[in-house]
Amino acid sequence: MSILVGGETRLIVQGITGRQGSFHASQMLEYGTNIVAGVTPFRGGTTFNGRVPVFDSVEDAVHETAANTSIIYVPAPGAPDAMLEAADAGISLVVCITEGVPPLDMVKVKPYLQDKGVRLIGPNCPGAISPRRRCKVGIMPGEIHIPGPVGVVSRSGTLTYEAVAQLTALGIGQSTCIGIGGDPIIGTNFRDAVELFNADPDTHALVLIGEIGGTAEEEA
Repeated sequence: MSILVGGETRLIVQGITGRQGSFHASQMLEYGTNIVAGVTPFRGGTTFNGRVPVFDSVEDAVHETAANTSIIYVPAPGAPDAMLEAADAGISLVVCITEGVPPLDMVKVKPYLQDKGVRLIGPNCPGAISPRRRCKVGIMPGEIHIPGPVGVVSRSGTLTYEAVAQLTALGIGQSTCIGIGGDPIIGTNFRDAVELFNADPDTHALVLIGEIGGTAEEEA
């Protein structure tokens, strides 16, 4: 098994035609992620990479593709609305890569998503990856991961990569790796992630990587 992302993931990429969105969408497709749609306003009716349909709105994309997960590569001023749009369209998991989202916006966005039963990873995070299921939702380098029994959860993107690279070098594979983001207000915290890993029978150990500031590590 894996947590949050895996074989059941049907992914929308919000901002798929932008520089970051298009680059990382290509990387995710190459890794094996099931990207069913992209969303960019006024680009509906086109395709990305010749195979991913692009829609004007998340609502249209969900209606046509039954997507259940969205990843957001939208600049900071538009990221809060992108998260709200995904929640309103019925997406159950939102991963927001965008950094620089104002905390004042997140004060409003986080409870809105919680009230709708939407899980949020991020913002300002590298996303999540399941090596066994070949599903990458984010910007983590896929080639450093191998499948195995160790979960990884971290506030730091670069330290996530370093820890995973060391595990892989020792022949220790990963079940799921999650970068929860280092911003003051995030969707999924350490405690949430630990609870998910504890419920996963294929995760036998957990690497938790914290950062200076706050008490989230102790609470987990």
